[in-house]
Formats: sequence, structure tokens, C-alpha cells
Amino acid sequence: MSKKKILVLGANGKTGRRVVERLQHLNDIEIIIGSRTAEHPFDWENPETWPAVIEGVHSVYITFQPDLAVPSAPEIITEFTRLANKFGVEKMVLLSGRGEKEAQVCEEIVQSTAKSWTIIRASWFNQNFSESFFLEPILAGFVALPRAEALEPFTDADDIADVVTACLLNDKHNSQTYELTGPRLLTFPEAVKEIAKATDREIQFQSLTLEEYTQQLREYQVPEDHIWLINYLFEHVLDGRNSSITNDIEKVLNRKATDFSAYAKEIAKTGIWNAVNV
Repeated sequence: MSKKKILVLGANGKTGRRVVERLQHLNDIEIIIGSRTAEHPFDWENPETWPAVIEGVHSVYITFQPDLAVPSAPEIITEFTRLANKFGVEKMVLLSGRGEKEAQVCEEIVQSTAKSWTIIRASWFNQNFSESFFLEPILAGFVALPRAEALEPFTDADDIADVVTACLLNDKHNSQTYELTGPRLLTFPEAVKEIAKATDREIQFQSLTLEEYTQQLREYQVPEDHIWLINYLFEHVLDGRNSSITNDIEKVLNRKATDFSAYAKEIAKTGIWNAVNV
């Protein structure tokens, strides 16, 4: 009996890496790594790299970089899903952004093209504080961000990966749209305070206007396309539309979603948040 091939795009990313880890333990699954550094490289910006990776694949986990909200995403997702259909892909599981209207255009493309599909909308990841753009400020002991008053149900990447894996392996999740959140709402200052408590460190938080934050990013020579995306997320997604929680993680996994404080305590044990001595 041949193994079922599952393609994981963004296999080195926060959720993709975790999905690969979960699938590795299954004897009847062959994992196809979708990344620029893989044996057969996959590059969203180079469609010529797609066929070699898609051929023979049964299911695909789609994570799009940098974000489904960028203007070029619908055209690229359309081209990819059509090619995947042509190569006989049976199921597509799409990671989308919760509250991102622009991303919903891509969701609709997948829904109208894929033979079977599941949409997974996630709120801000806990791991943005330990594996992404908030890590450096945490290490410096000073976090300055806009939207300090915004309430966000931060979601753990391990929970997301568990849900994605369930959706890839079980057809009962076909034609479902899940909105994943953590179990409670936190502001950014409250999240930083949780990390300070877990690490027994003093970490200051300063509230900025979006204009001040944008200027700060430019001073640090952050690329303009990254600044555009950050502006989009802070201005449009953190406007209160996501200030609610769901029970979709519990619905899929039959367990509670991971609380931010539990995440903070576990990451603190790794030492990744230990202050850097200058």
C-alpha cells in the first residue's frame, strides 16, 4: 500500500515546522517539504518550481508568505490551486488570518477550486513573542507598540499545528472554516507583563501611535513591504474586530486551547527570553 503524500508549504515556518513534526511519526504518510531550501525548492514567486513539488501529492497545507492580505496573493493562490487541481490534489488546508477581509478573497478561491478544503483562520500567534518580531524587544526589556488598548485572543502555534494535522488526516473536517483563538483576551501590555512574570525580569511597555511606530521601523531600515503589512495588521486587524474568543480548538481537538500564561512559563524554561548582557 503506497503512502499518502502530504505537501507542507512554509515547512520551516511557525506552523509548518510543527505540522511536519506531527506527520513524521505516521508510517502511512510521506511528507513533501515545501520551502526554498528543500531538495526540490518551492518559491511562491517562481511558479516554475511548483510542479516538481506538487506531483503525486494527495493533500497540501497552504501557508502563504508574507500574508494573504498582500495585493498579489489572490492571483498567486489562483494559479497555485488550479495547478494543484490539474495534478490531482484531493485536499487543501489553508491557513488564513482571522479578521482579514483581503485574505477571505483567497479563502474563496480555495473553496471554489479545491476538491476538498478546510479554512483555518488564526489570530495573532503566541510565538510572535518568542520566534518573531517581538523577540528582540523582549530581550532588550523594552517593547514599544501601537494599539496598546486592543484586546487579542493570542493563539498558540502548537494548537494551530494540532488542528491543521487533524484536518489533513480526517475528512470530517472537509468544507469547514475554523476560527482559532486562545482561551482569553489580552492586550499587548498584559501579554508583555505575563512574560516579565514568567522570566522574573522587568520589561517595560510604551504605547506608540501607528505613525510613531512606522517611523521607528523606517529608522531600523525595515523593508517597505514589511512596513506595509505591519501597518495593515495594526490598523485594520487590531481595530477590535477580533476581540472575541471561539471554542473551535476545543471542538476539533477535544481539549482546551493553550493559555498565554502556560505558553510564557514553558518558553521561559528554554532560556530564550534571558536578557542579553551588553
